[in-house]
Amino acid sequence: MTGRLLGSGRSADVYEIDEAWVLRRDREGWGDAAAEGAVMTYVREHGYPAPRVRPSGSRTELVMERLAGPTMLAVLLSGEMGPEEGGALLASLLRRLHAVPGRDPADPGARVLHLDLHPDNVMLAPDGPRVIDWTNAEDGPPGLDWAMSAVILAQVAVGEMPDVHPLLAALLADPSELTEDGLAEALRRRALNPTMSRREVELLGEAEKLIRRLTGL
Repeated sequence: MTGRLLGSGRSADVYEIDEAWVLRRDREGWGDAAAEGAVMTYVREHGYPAPRVRPSGSRTELVMERLAGPTMLAVLLSGEMGPEEGGALLASLLRRLHAVPGRDPADPGARVLHLDLHPDNVMLAPDGPRVIDWTNAEDGPPGLDWAMSAVILAQVAVGEMPDVHPLLAALLADPSELTEDGLAEALRRRALNPTMSRREVELLGEAEKLIRRLTGL
């Protein structure tokens, strides 16, 4: 039995189980909870700050550790964290993730990619940040992960929240991990993302221009 609804995202709802665990239920039936739990367990075993998970027996339901603390987005919006600090934290989380050994010995250059790392997917627990929502995770080149985070923030910066510009600039303060191939693929995937509005898709062109201005790519 699940308890009260704790929160909702674009495609999933999170319910209380007890003081230690929550259940995230995919509303659209797209997710693969077992695969997502496996990647979370893998990166956690290598020291990366992902929540603990346990089997749910369902393809669309993920049982995971209940985390205390706000999201990074909430702290940024309240002004308790500055955009420069937030961008630097996102960059450090990407670097830490890409330091985890890849899962495919046949492709030594591949790493685990989160592919949706932005402030609303970082929980600021008392003992440090935790990265949540690994639905899109896969193995691949790190440049794609950097590009996905940059495109997500750039869409917001050129849209309704220009204050996000300093956060994006801080994320890309060292743009060496960003690649042309990664940016092109990130833009392609965002354009095909069924959860995005038509307006968000229309902003991709301006988002790309902003990223290029900031990085010289």
